Amino acid sequence: MGTIIAIGAGIAVLTGVGAGIGIGIATGKAADAIARQPEAESKISKTLILGCALAEATAIYGFIIGLLIILLLK
Repeated sequence: MGTIIAIGAGIAVLTGVGAGIGIGIATGKAADAIARQPEAESKISKTLILGCALAEATAIYGFIIGLLIILLLK
């Protein structure tokens, strides 16, 4: 039973990998967009920050679920 809990928690924490990849891609695209249109930097930055916050929230939710799996199912 303990092994299954550990596997479930590990899978839940893997959301951080997806969030990291997503934030990296979004940052690269934002840098390209700012390089093409420097006058739109403030709008691009605001959208980038909002998107990064949402992606990071997803990673945090996965981490919390992983902790809950470990703490509540042992």
